[in-house]
Amino acid sequence: MTSPGAPGGIAGQDRTDELPPGYRVGGWVVSALIGSGGWSTVYAARPADGPAGRSGADPGGAPAGPADVALKIMPTAGLAPRQVRRIMESARREVELGSRVGHPRLIGLLDSFVLAAPDRPAVDGAIVLVMERASGSLRELLDAGVPEADRGPLIAGICEGLAHLHRSGWVHADLKPENVLLGTDRSVKLSDFGLATELTGTHGYVPPMGTLDYLPPERWRAPLGELGVRIRPTADIWALGIVVHEVFSSGGSPFSGATPVARGAAVQEYGEGRAPLRMDHAVPPFWRELAADCLAPTHEARAPHTADSLLARIAGRQETPGGGRQRVRARAAVLATAMCGVAAATLCSDAVRPVGSVPPGVVSSTAGTVRVFNAERSCRERVDRHPGCSLGLAIDPVRPYTADNVVPTRVWHGDVLAADCQVPDGQPIVDEEARWSTRWFRVRLRSGSGPPVAWLPAVRTKERPALPECPRPPA
Repeated sequence: MTSPGAPGGIAGQDRTDELPPGYRVGGWVVSALIGSGGWSTVYAARPADGPAGRSGADPGGAPAGPADVALKIMPTAGLAPRQVRRIMESARREVELGSRVGHPRLIGLLDSFVLAAPDRPAVDGAIVLVMERASGSLRELLDAGVPEADRGPLIAGICEGLAHLHRSGWVHADLKPENVLLGTDRSVKLSDFGLATELTGTHGYVPPMGTLDYLPPERWRAPLGELGVRIRPTADIWALGIVVHEVFSSGGSPFSGATPVARGAAVQEYGEGRAPLRMDHAVPPFWRELAADCLAPTHEARAPHTADSLLARIAGRQETPGGGRQRVRARAAVLATAMCGVAAATLCSDAVRPVGSVPPGVVSSTAGTVRVFNAERSCRERVDRHPGCSLGLAIDPVRPYTADNVVPTRVWHGDVLAADCQVPDGQPIVDEEARWSTRWFRVRLRSGSGPPVAWLPAVRTKERPALPECPRPPA
């Protein structure tokens, strides 16, 4: 985790009263300050009793999980009732989304509790969110300079996270480089869901807050109703367009102005058709076109450019070793990771088992086997079967790899599956390492609630068993 990045300041919070290293917060011990925002402070922390002695018996006790976490502490002491309600609502949004919408491209919420700290009145009664720890943020990488080879994969990772959020019926509402966290391998994790909202029909409602540089034209003139300001997924798409421009132009905004308010005025002029969109010439043509679609001046013009469709465009563009570009087949519209965490509440309910075991529903066979490979390194390093790292098996290898084409049984990195034949020309699938393939392996399942067989895309295994081609169904 990095800075929470919330606007404003916390009335009454003494910024000199930061928690020192070694201070115990529930079942965790603070190791360092990561950053402070308007409504929260984030600390790095480790289990109070060490990895071997973790226990979830007490509120905030450190459960079995990562050795290092980020603690997002949201104080309520000394605040006006309206401010307390706002903080509690923000925390509620994060907890609700974290518990319902898991995905490798979203930062994981591990626990939440209220801190009892009578020795430190400034944080006594604070809300604490225990989260996955990241190594940095996209903002920090922008400040240092984004390596050219990392730019496309970073944007693809953001699109994956947004696509999953939007398919799940949520809008992030505060997408910006500070809220794009990075793993040590530059894997993307969207974070800070304090303004995220669940859609009711086509709209959601958020408080009249946000980061000015990433607000679309319609937000500047949106009326404030009883439930807040109306928002739609296209607001995230606009913010994505700003981020794309920043990544390829060394952090520059496509809208001129010395302050966020001045840049906001330029956004409004553009939205009203009184000024053109001017992008930095450093942005390559492909990304310039994609950013321009994200930055269409109205909701109606942006609506066709969903996170899924943008992800398909990126997946369909593959760098060749010589530096040129080639188009993979248009059906490579969905990355394999788009199915990680889909409908997690119903599809990812298997109990925790050691990596490498055969999950319930999958049978061994001498006909051939394949071992599941997850290109997401953080998932390969886990020793538990975290739902966000699970992978889906398809019902039909020639249909799009979407939620309605997945069997109930989930698999994880290292699982050994019985395979009896293969299809060489099924649905093209692209993984996180930009590998793509149209090959699928048929794996056999035990009889139960699901079908007797399912399909694993070849990009989800390093093995290439000598299996016969599956018989074609009659026309």
